[in-house]
Amino acid sequence: MTMLSRVNAETISVGTELTCGITVDTNAAWLAAKLTDAGFHVLRHTIVPDHEGDIRDAVRAAAGRATVVVVTGGLGPTADDRTRQGLALAVGRPLVEDPAALAHIHSFFERVQRPMAESNRLQALVPRGASMIENTCGTAPGIRAMIGSCTVHVLPGVPREMRIMFDRSVAPILPVVADRRCVATRTLNCFGASEAHIGEQIADLMAAGREPLVNITAHKAVIRVRIIASGPNPGAAKTAADADAQEVHRRLGPLVFGEGDTMLQDAVATLLISRKRTISIAESCTGGLLSKRLTDVPGSSAYFLGGVIAYADNVKSTLLAVSANVIALHGAVSEAMAKEMAIGCRSMFLSDLSVTTTGIAGPGGGTPEKPVGLVYVGIASARGVEVRKLLLGDRLCRAEIRDRAVKAALNMIRLELM
Repeated sequence: MTMLSRVNAETISVGTELTCGITVDTNAAWLAAKLTDAGFHVLRHTIVPDHEGDIRDAVRAAAGRATVVVVTGGLGPTADDRTRQGLALAVGRPLVEDPAALAHIHSFFERVQRPMAESNRLQALVPRGASMIENTCGTAPGIRAMIGSCTVHVLPGVPREMRIMFDRSVAPILPVVADRRCVATRTLNCFGASEAHIGEQIADLMAAGREPLVNITAHKAVIRVRIIASGPNPGAAKTAADADAQEVHRRLGPLVFGEGDTMLQDAVATLLISRKRTISIAESCTGGLLSKRLTDVPGSSAYFLGGVIAYADNVKSTLLAVSANVIALHGAVSEAMAKEMAIGCRSMFLSDLSVTTTGIAGPGGGTPEKPVGLVYVGIASARGVEVRKLLLGDRLCRAEIRDRAVKAALNMIRLELM
């Protein structure tokens, strides 16, 4: 497919807490995905401190390269919030009080029945000729201004406020700006293989210059395959994206567990409900995290019967009927222990499936025979008991080992149900 003319966009995140590394900038990633979906080519993400000269320079530079710039942060009422001053310098016009913005701020404080501080009046200042972007869930209105042919949208840095304002007041005008390029995206989520392995399976789809664009990213052992297709109209773009998604599914098979925002527990919940199966959990090293993930999904009462956090050996023996011989001969972290816990849990709850975890999450407690990162995951069903040994490695911290173990357990459940 021939690449169409691209319309450029950029994001600017304002905050000294961002440049110093105190706070992680999540706004840019969210905005980039939204702008890409709307048909823009996102050129750059820029982070600047709370200094009006830096803000001015960043806005001017971005406006010279892009058709749309989205700025977040620095719209609060305190002395270190300098975005409106930097924007005024960038557009070359003074700040003036916007009556509609001031009325909005007054209205917010009336609704929450709190007195309005005099410093909140600063949030009603906009560069002369600019307009207010309504904020329905906070005190800081946004600002929309033009610099040449570029539209600059300035939004609060609070992620919830920013996202609502973007969807409500910015996104609806973007298709008018980006109508030269229609884009369709698909994101396929995978688990059970490395980024390198998955990359090898779809290497030709990721060739430089190929359309659609296909790339992969890894985050906490979940590999995401993202497809971005262009077309002269929405239908053509969607057809191209769907064709690549179908090919990725064909090549990767059961490694793909869902799309978009789907998490492993969502995929497992869908299978449990559709197959009318129930599940119970017995956890040691994961300390209830597996049960939490399964019950994070709305409607989990349809399949989740209950769980046991069996840390101590006497709890394993008294509640899960693990034999003293298993504890004495094999220890708490062993294949035999995972198997006995799974059988005992399934018998206790009378569930269709029972899943267990036992391991060494660290940072201490490991030995050469049983190192930190060793985890056994057991699953019991009418077909019998399966135990998987995981060697997650001491390079991971405690939280990462527990997270990987839980994801491996969820994937075992998914594959069992499939």
